[in-house]
Amino acid sequence: MRVIIAGGSGFIGRKLIVELLQTRHEVIVLSRRPENVHKIFPAARAEFWDAKTSSVLVNILDGVDAVINLIGESIAAKRWSFMQKQKILSSRIDSTRAIVNAIEQTHHRPSVLLNASAVGYYAHVPEDEVTEEYPKGSGFLSDVCEQWEMEAQKAQELGVRVVLLRTGIVLDKNEGALHKLLLPFRMFFGGYLGNGRQWFPWIHVQDEVNAILYALDHELINGPVNLAAPQPIRMIEFCNALGSVLHRPSWLPVPEFALRLMLGEMAEPLLFQGQKIIPQKLLEAGFKFRYPDLENALQDILR
Repeated sequence: MRVIIAGGSGFIGRKLIVELLQTRHEVIVLSRRPENVHKIFPAARAEFWDAKTSSVLVNILDGVDAVINLIGESIAAKRWSFMQKQKILSSRIDSTRAIVNAIEQTHHRPSVLLNASAVGYYAHVPEDEVTEEYPKGSGFLSDVCEQWEMEAQKAQELGVRVVLLRTGIVLDKNEGALHKLLLPFRMFFGGYLGNGRQWFPWIHVQDEVNAILYALDHELINGPVNLAAPQPIRMIEFCNALGSVLHRPSWLPVPEFALRLMLGEMAEPLLFQGQKIIPQKLLEAGFKFRYPDLENALQDILR
């Protein structure tokens, strides 16, 4: 299978490239710095792309089997100024729109587009179980996800199967939310955020990669797909499990006012809101999570 990955420099993208190459797929990585991609993955083909121009993609996309689009400005990289919010939105919309426009112009279209999204689509859901049928929430992140997904879904009109990867918090030792929590816990300052009752929709990075590849191979999977472990937990339970695995206490909760002061608007959706995500489509399609249990997942990541 010939697979294009846009956004392959992120930690999920890099792990996807490794898995695809190991299973002897032909991988084409779109990047602003193709020379760096070639150094890391000499077996992959790297092509320059500015993440917004469709014309240069037409020849590259023509004849490929699948496109995986993971491009998007990090939502936690900086405080949410007006300009940063525009960057978060435009990085997702521009890249997805360009890919779909290029697909439309190809003679031999890919059979599937797997496009990143996030569980932020649902916004804050205090108690209900949230499957893929749950309605959209309100707020900035929810609106971003909705517009992002609408751009990707336009590929369906071109005969392309579209999978919307609504990802939760991906756990990895070296990057992401878990990486940022490790230092305070190891320094005996670990604790939950806010009141600790908010849901924490997590997934082991290997299950994230495996689920994406499963959706790639299974033609009956389409539309929104929740990528989160099947055993939902709350923030306080996550921090207690992390403390247990690290043999450190989880006793020092971080007050909401301090986090709001440090992070501004982004604190609310990222730290104090959550969803009890159920990966219903993956489970119904027969996907088996390698790490459905949080403590086992943490032990594997941190061993």
